[in-house]
Amino acid sequence: MVRLLLTLWLAQGMDSYYRHHVFFCTNKREQGAVCCEDCNATALRSYAKARIKSLGINGKGGVRINTAGCLDRCNEGPVIVVYPEAVWYSYIDQADIDEIIEEHLLNGHVVERLRLPDADDVPD
Repeated sequence: MVRLLLTLWLAQGMDSYYRHHVFFCTNKREQGAVCCEDCNATALRSYAKARIKSLGINGKGGVRINTAGCLDRCNEGPVIVVYPEAVWYSYIDQADIDEIIEEHLLNGHVVERLRLPDADDVPD
């Protein structure tokens, strides 16, 4: 549903405030439960935010990095989602974040090796 609304919104020629809006799940679950924060999500979100700023592509018309609560894909994490394309990624380290920034956010190419399947492709 979200993808359909975004597609319709963009097709009507409406510009997004940000070219890309990136949400990092930084959720911390109860002890023993799988969560993104156990995979250094907050530190890597901070790294991405600083990297975007150092490249001068942050802010209006550029890229916004945000913290999100649970994105409900814990077993595939850590996860981020990039809008308006609604592309979901998993990552391990700064090198993966750098690749997403370079390829997707700067050059418009989805990083297939880090991409998670769309909701339609994930079994219930």
